[in-house]
Order: sequence, then C-alpha cells, then structure tokens
Amino acid sequence: MSRATETALVREDRSVYEALTAGAVGVSGLAFAVGLAALVDVVAIDDPVAGLPLSTALGAVLVVVGLGVVGFGVASRLGVVDTGPQPSAGIVATAAFTGLWLAIGALAAGSVGLEGVGRLAVAVVAGGVAFAATALPREDVGSTLPAGGVAVLAGAVLASAVVGPGWERVLAGYDATLFGDTVVPVVVMVASLVAGWGAAKAYGGFGARGRNVGAYVLIYLVVVAILSVLVGLVAFVTVRGLPGLFRGFGVGGPGLLRWPFLTNGAGLLAEVAGVFPALVGTVWLVVGAVLFAVPTGVGAAVFLSEYAEQGRFTGAVEVATNGLWSTPSIVFGLFGAAFLIPRFGNQKSLIAGMLTLGFMLLPLVLITSREAILAVPDEYRDASAALGVSKWQTVRSVVLPAAIPGITTGVILGVGRIAGETAPILLTTGGGVLPAKSAAPDVLGGFRLTGSPPFVSNPALLEATSALPYQLYALITAGLSGNIENPQEFAWGLALTLLLVVLAFYAVGIATRYYFRRKLHQ
Repeated sequence: MSRATETALVREDRSVYEALTAGAVGVSGLAFAVGLAALVDVVAIDDPVAGLPLSTALGAVLVVVGLGVVGFGVASRLGVVDTGPQPSAGIVATAAFTGLWLAIGALAAGSVGLEGVGRLAVAVVAGGVAFAATALPREDVGSTLPAGGVAVLAGAVLASAVVGPGWERVLAGYDATLFGDTVVPVVVMVASLVAGWGAAKAYGGFGARGRNVGAYVLIYLVVVAILSVLVGLVAFVTVRGLPGLFRGFGVGGPGLLRWPFLTNGAGLLAEVAGVFPALVGTVWLVVGAVLFAVPTGVGAAVFLSEYAEQGRFTGAVEVATNGLWSTPSIVFGLFGAAFLIPRFGNQKSLIAGMLTLGFMLLPLVLITSREAILAVPDEYRDASAALGVSKWQTVRSVVLPAAIPGITTGVILGVGRIAGETAPILLTTGGGVLPAKSAAPDVLGGFRLTGSPPFVSNPALLEATSALPYQLYALITAGLSGNIENPQEFAWGLALTLLLVVLAFYAVGIATRYYFRRKLHQ
C-alpha cells in the first residue's frame, strides 16, 4: 500500500517562495532594461514616474528588490522554506563580491574626500566584509546577503538623490567628468544584474540547480543587452541615414524610378550628389577579393587536410594563418602599398585593392575551410574508398560538398570584415573623394584581347577607384563637401549604404549556406 508524501515541490510555502523569487527576477530584468534604455538615451533619468524622477523611482525599486533578495536567503537559512544550499557560495562568487565591494568602498571613500591610505583602508574593509559574508556562511546567505546589499546601497544612493539628474563629478588627475546621465543607468544595470542573479539562485533553491538558474539569468541579460545595443546601432544609423539615402527619390516619369543618391556621382554636374562610383567600387573590391581568396584558401585547406602529412609543416601553417588573421588591417594596407602598387603601374589601382583585401580574407577562409573539411566524418571517406573511388574524386564529390556550409560561414565572416575596411583601401585603391558618375569602374566592359602575354588587358583594373569606406572616411575627417548641399546628411546616407551593402553580402552568404545544407540533407 502506497502512502502519500508531501514534498518540497508541492508545499504551499515553497510555491509562494518561488512566486516571490520569480517576481524579483522579473523586476530586476525590467530595471536592467530601463537602465539600458536610459544609457542609450531612449528615456531620460529625469523623466517623471509617479511624480518622481526616473532615477529616484529606480532607486526605490532596487531597495525593495535588494531587501527581498536578503529576505530570501534568511528564509532559507531559518528553514522557512525547503532548499538545498551548498556549504559555501563558492570561489567564483566570493572573488566577484570581494572585488565588487572593494570598488564600492573605494568609490564611497572618494565621494567623501578620502584619498591615499584612507581610501585604500575603506576599500579593504569593505572587501574584507564582503569576503567574510560570502565565504563563511552557508550558500543561501553567502549568495543573497552581498547581492542584496549591493542593490540596497545603490538604490539608497539613487532614491536619496545623492546621485541623480544634474549630478556631475570631475575626476581628479584625469581630463574627464562623470555625469548622472551616464552613472545612474550603469549603477542600475550593475545592481539589477547582481540582485537578479541572487534572486534567480533563490528561485532555483540554491545548490546546483540554483547556480544554473543564476548563470542563465546573467547570460540572458547580458546577451539581451548586447543584442539591444547592436539593434540600436543599426536603428540609429538607419534613422540618421534615411533622409540622405532617399534624397531626390521619386516614382514615375520616363525612368519610372528615380533614386539619384544611388545612381548619381558626387561630381559638380550632379543635381543630387550620389554614391554610385563608390558603391560600384566597393562591390568590385569585395568580389575580386572573394574570387582570389576563396579558391586559394579552399585549395590550401584541401591539401593540408587531405594530402599533407600532419606534422611540423602543417602546425607552422596553422600558427601562421592564425597570426595573419589577427594582423591589423593597416599592416595589410602597407603591404599592398609597398609590394603590389609597384607591380601594377606604380599607382593606386582597383586590382591592388582587390588583392590586398584578398590577402586579408585568405587566412580566415583557410582556417574555416580546414576545420570544415576535418569535421567531415571519416566514414564518408572510407565508404567512398571502399567503392574504388580515387582520393581526388572522394574529395571533390564527397568531402567538399559536406564541408561547403562551414566554408561558406567563414567566407561570410570574412566578407563582413573586408567590406568595411578603410585603411587598405586608403593606401592601395583610393580614388576621388567626390567622383562623378563616369568614374565608376567598368570592369566587365573593360576586358580587351591583346597580341602579347597575358593576351587579356583591362584598364579599369589599373585605375584608382573610390569606395564607400574611403569616401565616408574622407567626408568625416577632412570635412569635404564639394557641391553637396548637406554634407552631414550625405555622410549618414553613405554610412547607411555601406551598412546595407555589408548586410547584402551577408544575406547572399547565408542563402548560399542554407542552399547547400538543404542539398546535403536531401
């Protein structure tokens, strides 16, 4: 005969406890989001909330959440709820809270005028107390007491308007000033992160599950912050660039569609200054770099992975390619200026820029292609060899098709880098800053047959060419305007165009990878 047992997962007090801790996690996440919005000026810290400035309201929220987090740990320690804490909060938590409270102590001492030994003493005392409060008690108290203390202290500072709208402090010894518009959001974000982590551990009942839940909350909030900043940057460039991008845009008339910003040059005869030559130059630079780097990189990866004996040579190549990928772009630009330009008429040219960007792209293509080829299971090679297929046929028909999605990923990442590079283009390609439409390179129409080696010539490849990054750099740094009515609007439209070109290359690469993945799994 079975008998019913009451477990901690269904007890009423446990359910209430979980609801409260989940609520604290949610409020912490909301406070973090508001702090992030204030940091990027979506909202202002002096905006009214229930008759109070936003900074004061956020401070009150942090105080409540911090006290709640401390209460969760105390409730667990007194046995009010059933949890499974470890004997200690752990080395990572101890080190993190010790360092955090050291910084808090130093800031607090500095705010009251202490310097030197006095400031150091306050910081050491604060860090020592945090160390003892984290390392000595059981995990429930050691995790929640320091975390809740951070939130309570930060909230009290904001709620009492010690730091708030209009606050500023000159940093002694530095040519800089801190303002409340920046400090308040950062304080809110840090305090809400710490409090949310403590509440999440309490929600998970401490122990292994609580640590996992706390880590997830931290990771999610940080990832959301990063994605929000990235989306915000794209949105900011889009909003600022749309007026310039659509300047003169119209539908109807003989041409049906008029988009002078994309179809005009920036010469004196252009009614609306455009970016057509720079746009075409950027596309050809990327296409030429890809045509040079991808076959070379994939071929080298096939040799190193399938034919070369694994030893010192392949190890040296791997170290060299990793080092080349980490090399600053200006070094590649200097290489192009010193080595390539003298071999192409001793002047800046489109082909010199193509090859320079191709050399930048080559290491990543080689690294990712080799890894993708090595990731193909050996069973594929063994099955092909068992059918009597030659090694090259196996590589061409079995290994490479299976590795194409990984190779494409490397090309996508590399194109995203080279498409926006400025230094190599400045040193090897840079043409006119404000070129006329006729200055756009006609690469396809420029090929001519000759009677002597190499039997094909293309003057367009040997001419200096403008590009979007170079033109944007010149507009911003040199303040060139020419016949442009609104240089700032034109520059933002140029930046948006460059962003769209990079995203277009990304889209092509992602579509290619998706296509080959579908073919692979059919």
